[in-house]
Amino acid sequence: MKDEFAPGLREQTLARAQRVTGKMNWKNEQSTRVMIAGVGYHNLSDLSLGPVLVPQLQHMEWSPGIEIDDWSFGPLAVVQRLEDQPNYYDRLILISAVERGRAPGAVHAYRWQKQLPDADEIQQRIGEAIMGVISLDNLLIIGQHFGVLPEDVIVIEVEPEDLNWGEKFTARVQAALPRVIDMVRAYARAWDG
Repeated sequence: MKDEFAPGLREQTLARAQRVTGKMNWKNEQSTRVMIAGVGYHNLSDLSLGPVLVPQLQHMEWSPGIEIDDWSFGPLAVVQRLEDQPNYYDRLILISAVERGRAPGAVHAYRWQKQLPDADEIQQRIGEAIMGVISLDNLLIIGQHFGVLPEDVIVIEVEPEDLNWGEKFTARVQAALPRVIDMVRAYARAWDG
């Protein structure tokens, strides 16, 4: 497999992956299954980051057992898809643009901590999903509520700048794409044993 990390960035990204995932082992076994999914809307400028990256990621070389998919559909459809193959994936890597109040283009990665809100908020998020809202937070909460998420879920978020309709990213979000791709590759390779 060709290593596409920029000089020096590989070590920095792998160190970050180890901090997020904990103890790191390297596996190339087919028994390890990783789903990389882009979450968000199409044609919504910076908020389209997850789905727009999917084709680019699909054209890269990956180890066996790594799948890449566009999850630009509602969380309940994701739940149904994961219910069709219970416990199939060992790790889920979600990529999305989410407003968190950070600087536009900022990239943040973390392990999903499985903290669920109260029952009323879960029901509200299920209602939003039924109405067609595509949201990373809703996906995580609804997926956890229904018990379909793998044990290991890594989230890579980029802070959007432009939230309007459009087909292009702003310059800051565009500049963040190589870092996001490097992080996805590192988290797909790293395995918490």
